[in-house]
Amino acid sequence: MDLSELQVFLTVAKEGSFSRAAERLYRTQPAVSLTIRKLEDSLEQPLFVRGARPVRLTDAGILLQEYAERLLNLEGLKRGELSVGVNESSIHALLPALSAFREAHPGVQVRVHRMFSRDIPHEVVNYRLDLGAVSFVPRDPQLQATEILKDELTLVVPPKHPLAKRKDVDVEELGKEAFIAHIVESPFRRKVIELFARHRTPLNMPMEMPTIESIKRFVQMGMGVAIVPRMCVTWEVEHGLLKELHIRQMAIPRHLYLVSRRGARLPHTAAEFMRLLKKS
Repeated sequence: MDLSELQVFLTVAKEGSFSRAAERLYRTQPAVSLTIRKLEDSLEQPLFVRGARPVRLTDAGILLQEYAERLLNLEGLKRGELSVGVNESSIHALLPALSAFREAHPGVQVRVHRMFSRDIPHEVVNYRLDLGAVSFVPRDPQLQATEILKDELTLVVPPKHPLAKRKDVDVEELGKEAFIAHIVESPFRRKVIELFARHRTPLNMPMEMPTIESIKRFVQMGMGVAIVPRMCVTWEVEHGLLKELHIRQMAIPRHLYLVSRRGARLPHTAAEFMRLLKKS
């Protein structure tokens, strides 16, 4: 038995599927099945219940899983994998910790999966992600959420915009502005629309873009203004590429949470990432 065989075994156990484990390990399914068969032959014990969907561990498999996790953890963080689910905006909050993690543990494969926030909790519950970053507390009792960032929406304009020399502005002053909007529906988009409606101010959105990065680029090009999460524009504001203004009537906070499985022992890589995230 070697460590690579144990890593394959743990991946199958985590994924609950030989085919998904093969995809995760960049191997063929027959190669994964052969590795598990060799492991079972060397132990003279079946490790998985044959025919079960999803794949389930036998009693011997459960014992080996505990042993394998401890053994691989003794290797420190020289190898292994970290999988994190994010939406387009939440990745900005994780970048400093991801950078520190990568620098400290270059042997660990880091996979950051972009997906809709509503899908992330389900993927964590089903062991397809170690951790997930979302802007809400999931209702699923199998999950726990740890707040990692307090953010808010902010208005950004091009550096040469007539409003760029100001620090704040009233909603009513924005009725003639062209807003570059995010095409994805979200509670925060609805709150902005409701804010302008309450103040009887037109919200002109002649362009809707698929990504925040494209929105920022268009604003920099002088094509309009935008309301975006502050954490997504910090770098551009600091480097003078965008100008940030406070809308006096707008207070739309965003809380970012890191989601993990409740009561489950985190993989060593995920626990280390959480530690670095709390420090950043």
